[in-house]
Amino acid sequence: MALTPDDVVTKQFQHVRFKEGFDPDEVDDFLDEIVVEWRKAIAENDELKAKLATYESGATPEAPEAEPVAAAAPAPAAAPETSALAAPAASAGIIELAQRLHDEHVAEGLAQRDKLVADAKAQAAQIVGDAEARGREELAKLERERTGLEGRISELRQFERDYRAQLRSYMEGKLRDLETMTTTSGSTPVSAIGL
Repeated sequence: MALTPDDVVTKQFQHVRFKEGFDPDEVDDFLDEIVVEWRKAIAENDELKAKLATYESGATPEAPEAEPVAAAAPAPAAAPETSALAAPAASAGIIELAQRLHDEHVAEGLAQRDKLVADAKAQAAQIVGDAEARGREELAKLERERTGLEGRISELRQFERDYRAQLRSYMEGKLRDLETMTTTSGSTPVSAIGL
C-alpha cells in the first residue's frame, strides 16, 4: 500500500509508559512539516505528469518531432527500477529538507522571541520613565499646594491676632466708657436713669 500525506497526518503512535520516548508535540510538528513538503512534491509530480501527457499527445505547438516522443516512451518502463533505487535517496532528501525547515523555523522563532523580549523591555522602560515623570510632576504640584496652604495659614493666623487685638481694644474701650459713665452718674439711682 502506498503511503500518502494523509496517512502521515492520521498516524497515531502509542505512548510508552515508564520509559523515555519522543515528545509527541515535537513529532507532530515534524510530521506536519513533512506533510507540507510531501504535498508540494505530489502536486509538482502531478503537474509534471500532466505536462508530460500533454507533451506526448502533441497538443502543444512547441511539441518536438515524433522521434523524441518515441525516445521518451521507454523511460516509464525503466522508471520503476530507478524509483526503487531513488526512494531511499528521496526519503533522505525529504528528511534533510524537513530538518532544514525545522532549523529555520526554530531560528525564526528564537529571533522573534528576542525581538518580543527587547520590545517588552523597551516598553517597560518607557512605562517606568513615564511613571517617574508623573510622580515628579505630582510631587512638584503637591509642594506648590503645600506652600500655598502654608501661606494661607500664616495669613489666617495674622488675621486672628489682628482680630483678637481689635476685639480686646474694643472691649477695653467699652469697659472704660462704662467706668466713666458710672463715675459721672455716681449718686444717681438706677430708677432715676429710667431703667
